[in-house]
Amino acid sequence: MPIFEKPPLETLSMARDRWTPLYLEHGRLEVDDSSVKWISSQKLVCRIPVATVSALILGPGTTLTHAAMKACADSNTPVIWMGEEGMRFYAAGLQPNHDNSMARLHATAWGDKRRREAIARAMFLFRFENVEVDSATVQQLRGMEGKRVKIEYAKLGIQYGVTWKGRDYNAQNWDLADGINKALSAANASLYALCAAVCHTMGFIPQLGFVHDAGTLPFIYDIADLYKHETSWPAAFQAISQKPQDDGTLARKFLKEKVEETKLLQRIPRDLTKLFA
Repeated sequence: MPIFEKPPLETLSMARDRWTPLYLEHGRLEVDDSSVKWISSQKLVCRIPVATVSALILGPGTTLTHAAMKACADSNTPVIWMGEEGMRFYAAGLQPNHDNSMARLHATAWGDKRRREAIARAMFLFRFENVEVDSATVQQLRGMEGKRVKIEYAKLGIQYGVTWKGRDYNAQNWDLADGINKALSAANASLYALCAAVCHTMGFIPQLGFVHDAGTLPFIYDIADLYKHETSWPAAFQAISQKPQDDGTLARKFLKEKVEETKLLQRIPRDLTKLFA
């Protein structure tokens, strides 16, 4: 029977000190000889130090054993399930966290209407500085953000020489979307996975959003929106400028580079702690 020794709590790396998420598809994740290993569909074997990655992202054609999932949970490493070409964010495996202080802080802030709105305004100012939002409602913040996002998309289109006709996609039929919309969806989905990994690792509650309130992961979308303008958006436009028919692979590659360039894994924990201070 495969055995994975649970790492001592003091040896586990914090989210900011871990590698960027590792994406895997078409293969099997299992435990053997006290380590986690990945066996690809081509029978290639790679041992994975799960305690040092921020998350494992599993794409189509992947299976994992109960022992492998337990090893990830013991290492405080989230497992994320995504759809083909990174177009869908399906679910995140929630591992037991060793400390619930962040969850209590999150719930307390969300439960106080004035505090909830204050954090929503702080999130808006995080991206758009020098804007008067002291009396703005959350609904008004969403409208203000929408207008500024459209401007950002247009600027990126000009910067990278990509034709931009607007954000338009059908979640039920990706083939109807043009290249840049597909690339944006792929890059955003990967960014959601990374944000979910940090959120779970720190002990925040994905269901309690401050700007977003729909769906099951509104807080993940709140976090991702703070960084899209410098990560997933430029990654998508850069990918399409170089490969108009990119299937999402190049967009994810450029996203990884931008995550590393901007030191995002180090910044997210620090920024979230500051927001809830």
